[in-house]
Amino acid sequence: MSKIGSSLLVPSVQELAKQSITQVPDRYLVPKQDTLIIPKTSSFLQFPIIDLNKLLSEDAFELHKLDHACKEWGFFQLINHGVDPSLIESVKLGFQDFFNLPIEEKKKLWQKPGDIEGFGQLFVVSEKQKLEWADVFIINTLPSYARDLNLFLNIPQPFRY
Repeated sequence: MSKIGSSLLVPSVQELAKQSITQVPDRYLVPKQDTLIIPKTSSFLQFPIIDLNKLLSEDAFELHKLDHACKEWGFFQLINHGVDPSLIESVKLGFQDFFNLPIEEKKKLWQKPGDIEGFGQLFVVSEKQKLEWADVFIINTLPSYARDLNLFLNIPQPFRY
């Protein structure tokens, strides 16, 4: 199995937020930076939406939009992809249910030292590194030979489709 990255283990942000802390821990505070001012008329404010049907029909403008979205935003919303909306809602609810599990249950899926898959944070490489105020769950699903079977077989439905 090939690894997709590694990360140091850090406490769950969701659990930190449940504690009666009076201030955010230093590791989560990012130094103040100059605010980037973007004119309201800028095309940068338009969240990229890509139509898969147009891409598949080799629409040049849609391909340009995809290129721009990848280079400038790093993400986009895909429409007309053919995935049943009820499956999408089921997966969303599954994520909500997962993140609402007690910490004892989520610990069963915690990242292992030196790995990135599982429950935790992405690409933490230093004890001094500033951290995101978020928890994530990462799992490699395809190709199937790259799956961590122990992790994959223990994740709740609907994630095993």
